[in-house]
Amino acid sequence: MSWKYILFDLDGTITDSHDGIINCIKYALGEMGYDIPCNEELYRYIGPPLYKGFQDIAGMGREEALRAAAIYRSKYSVTGLFENKPYDGIEEVLKVLKEHGKIIMLATSKPEEYAVRILEHFNLSRYFDGITGGAIDGSHNDKDIIIEKSILRLGLSSYDKSNIIMVGDRKYDIIGAKACGITSAGVYYGFAKEGELEASGADYIINTVSEITDLLL
Repeated sequence: MSWKYILFDLDGTITDSHDGIINCIKYALGEMGYDIPCNEELYRYIGPPLYKGFQDIAGMGREEALRAAAIYRSKYSVTGLFENKPYDGIEEVLKVLKEHGKIIMLATSKPEEYAVRILEHFNLSRYFDGITGGAIDGSHNDKDIIIEKSILRLGLSSYDKSNIIMVGDRKYDIIGAKACGITSAGVYYGFAKEGELEASGADYIINTVSEITDLLL
C-alpha cells in the first residue's frame, strides 16, 4: 500500500524534544506546588494535549491544569522551544518522500505557532505542504481534531481517507487516526512505552527512522 498524503506528528517523530518539554514540565509543576516525579513519569506528558497531561498525570482539576499549562508555555516559548533537535536521518526521509511526490502535513497537538517556529528553526518547513497545530490556549488540541483540520486544509474529503496515513509516536496519534478513519503507523524511536502502539491499534509499527521510507514508498 502506498499513501499519497502523510501526516507527521512533531515531538517524538520529527524532533527529539524531551529536554525542553521535561524542563518546562518540571518548572510548571514546581510553580504549582507539586512534587517533581522521576523522568519516566514525566515522559508521559509528551504526546497528549498539555492541559490533559496535567489533569490525567498530576491529578489537577481543569482550571488548575490550564494555569499550569500557561506557566509551562511562559518558559517553553522563551527557552524550551529549541531545547530540541531533529532525529538523525529524518531530513533525508522527508526529502526522499517529497522527491517521490508525497504530500506531507505536520499534525501536532503542540500550539501551531510553536510548531512553525521549530520547523523553520531547523530548516525543515520546506518539506511540508502545511502545518496544523493546536491553539495557544489549549483548546481544539485533541489529535482527532488536529487530524481532521489537516485533512480539510489539504482540501481532501472522506473519499480520500484511504490515501492518508498518520505517523506518530504515541497512542494519541493512533487513536486520533482511528477516530478519523485513516491508517496509522506508530514509531518506537520516540516516547511510546513498549506495547503502547500495538495496544492502541496501530496498523503498522516502525522501529527506526530509516524504516519510514521502507513503509511509505
